[in-house]
Amino acid sequence: MSTPDQLAGSTARAGTREWIGLAVLVLPCMLVAMDMSVLFMALPFLSSDLEPSSSELLWIMDAYGFLLAGLLVTMGTVGDRVGRRRLLLLGAVGFGVASILAAYATSPATLIASRALLGVAGATLAPSTLSLIRNMFHDPGQRSAAIGIWTAGFAGGGVLGPIIGGALLEHFWWGSVFLVNVPVMLLLLALGPLLLPEFRDPRPGRFDFPGAALSLVAVVGFVYGIKKIAESGFSWTHLAVSLAGAAVGAVFLQRQRVIEHPMLDVALFRSRAFSVSLATNWLVMLGLVGFGLFSSQFLQLVLGMGPLESALWSLPGFVVMPVGVALGTTLAPRIGKPNVIALGLAVAGVGYLMLCRIQADASVWHLLVPNAVTAFGVGAVFALVTDLILAAAPPERAGSASALSETAAEFGGALGIAVLGSVGTAIYRGSLQDNAPPGLSPGQIRDAQDTLGGAVETAAVVPPATGRMLRDAAFEAFAREMRVIALVAAVLMALTAVLVGTLLRSGRGAEPTKSEAAASLDPQVASSPTA
Repeated sequence: MSTPDQLAGSTARAGTREWIGLAVLVLPCMLVAMDMSVLFMALPFLSSDLEPSSSELLWIMDAYGFLLAGLLVTMGTVGDRVGRRRLLLLGAVGFGVASILAAYATSPATLIASRALLGVAGATLAPSTLSLIRNMFHDPGQRSAAIGIWTAGFAGGGVLGPIIGGALLEHFWWGSVFLVNVPVMLLLLALGPLLLPEFRDPRPGRFDFPGAALSLVAVVGFVYGIKKIAESGFSWTHLAVSLAGAAVGAVFLQRQRVIEHPMLDVALFRSRAFSVSLATNWLVMLGLVGFGLFSSQFLQLVLGMGPLESALWSLPGFVVMPVGVALGTTLAPRIGKPNVIALGLAVAGVGYLMLCRIQADASVWHLLVPNAVTAFGVGAVFALVTDLILAAAPPERAGSASALSETAAEFGGALGIAVLGSVGTAIYRGSLQDNAPPGLSPGQIRDAQDTLGGAVETAAVVPPATGRMLRDAAFEAFAREMRVIALVAAVLMALTAVLVGTLLRSGRGAEPTKSEAAASLDPQVASSPTA
């Protein structure tokens, strides 16, 4: 039986206007990702200027990510109700205003508030862009290509953040890393009404305010606890915060099952394509972000690169990922999306296996080539699982489905840093304990075991011969840590490939849900596109 999109394929293929509109949509999603990484370059400068306390500095870093993650589900649902283009443009105004406030902040409190506002606005932009793509591109092939371009843009924003930040800080003050957002938001406000159609759920029902509060508390609590464990080591208090967040999340899901007008259509999880794709998105991000934490440290601390130079060496991965996206979307109609996803996971796993051979005296190429292989495989995976997630949702629920996809990615990244980071830290400390040179005080040993950066700093203040031995031991311990984490990531990719191959390769696993078919054929599902 043909799907609604296939039935409409001959009459609903996107034209020039939609493709130009896609280019407009990619811009804000790049900025949302970029603003999560651009601040790393500016931290030393704003710390010198604003003199924040250690606690304030952490909130300057985390306020954006916490509110972005915590409000994705709520804002995705709001977009379904009030109109996705309207929410996108409102978010653009908020993002631009918050960027100006952050750029000219005169105190840590002002900057924290501005970063929080940026997170709120970012939560409106991300799901709105993806859900609009779902409604603009009805042809399955075109939609896959559009989502692939969106995926490359989102990934590119995270890579370009440190590069653009470093280039700006060479010539301007730290606030310039925020002002770069403003012209892009102005461009979105000018072109959005002309190129983007408006879509909304014509029968949204009453908005679930208690559900919105529950989802915010659940996500922020869970991510906060995990991040604090990753930053400070295991703590029963932080574990309790994460478990409390998970418990609130369970209450939220139960509420969605019983109320008349839920924020989330829990029935979506009965779709195999939706659930398995969501889990794949989460697991791939867990490995990617978890290992990425070690890659940047290896470039800067072991190979001695500066932040900007290390960011530039990350560019090849950004260049390769769109190639994987393009090849994946090209192969999908021929061999099936589940097969391409499994193949992409296998390729990513090969990249991680190559990293299992890395040594302390490795060159940058020993890191660059395997990372490029991983990026190539992951590009195909992200584009296609996102497409499956959106295709499984009725068009009027595209906003909440998009938000769930991105929330899963946020959870994966947070768990990757916490779980793989904790495993790696234990390996590093144990290895350095066994191989630390004699002549170090207990305090110096503790500092060296705390982080690789601590070992490098300690090596600089002890006698030269001891310092060289400490650096060698720390670099070897860190290389061993990377090899183990790479092996864990490779196994994770293999298990995820088995999951996809087992559950999605049957024809039913990759078909749109019945609710999608009914909704897509209903002419009242989406409001008429307007200029």
